[in-house]
Amino acid sequence: MLIRIYPENPNAKEINRVVKTLADGGLVIYPTDTLYAVGCDALNVHAVEKICRMRGVDPQKCRLSVICADLSDISGYVRVNNAAFRLMKRLLPGPYTFILPAVNGSRLPRPFKRRSEIGIRIPADPIACELTRSLGNPLLSMSVRLDDGESEYATDPELIHERYGSRVDIVVDGGFGGTEGSTVVDCLGDEITLVRQGKGAWPVSF
Repeated sequence: MLIRIYPENPNAKEINRVVKTLADGGLVIYPTDTLYAVGCDALNVHAVEKICRMRGVDPQKCRLSVICADLSDISGYVRVNNAAFRLMKRLLPGPYTFILPAVNGSRLPRPFKRRSEIGIRIPADPIACELTRSLGNPLLSMSVRLDDGESEYATDPELIHERYGSRVDIVVDGGFGGTEGSTVVDCLGDEITLVRQGKGAWPVSF
């Protein structure tokens, strides 16, 4: 199913249709401030297993990231020291992924349990943030693959639906997407370091 949602003013009825699908354990492709992503309710173990099968990843080996609505939502999943928090408060919402130590006893389901780290994103995209806020849970998020020579199949929502529509429950058409991933920042230790340069500017002072 392809659902059009305008980022300038996300329609509550359409947002609720997508949120109901996520709450029922469905998979949804939606826009972010970087690439289109496939996501699910990060607290639904069956949905997490489903998305990992779809993407062909081992959740115990692949670095996993979740999208949260705002910084107040992250304390139940990761530990944040003062320097990392100041940097995140300055840069988020925005095109960054922060790798942080996982909290012991986190509410995240079984595929996350033995992980020592989790990526946190708070994108500057009104659709992604409204989905997360309305769901009330973080979204496990994996970028739609950007194949060489076929970038339109990761940026044009109609072509994304053509390619992936049979493998997910909903594709959200929020307009054309980008071609550059997030800037990934390692906040696991005392020193904050760049893992991958992406759309977000780096270096920054902190």
